[in-house]
Amino acid sequence: MAERLIKLPEVVKLTGLCKARIYALVKEDRFPKFVKFGASSLWVASEVDSWIQTTIKNARKEVA
Repeated sequence: MAERLIKLPEVVKLTGLCKARIYALVKEDRFPKFVKFGASSLWVASEVDSWIQTTIKNARKEVA
């Protein structure tokens, strides 16, 4: 399966986070790093999906 790169607006839509929070998490090494392509910042879709799944699992562990 080929990897897919996604732009920031899609990352925002998938995560529900604002762009400032996404960049802050990247800086803190708590969110997948982006790939620079010219002036664009692109994320690997599977890495973002994995981050979302891990975040859900961790949140459910804290509640239990």
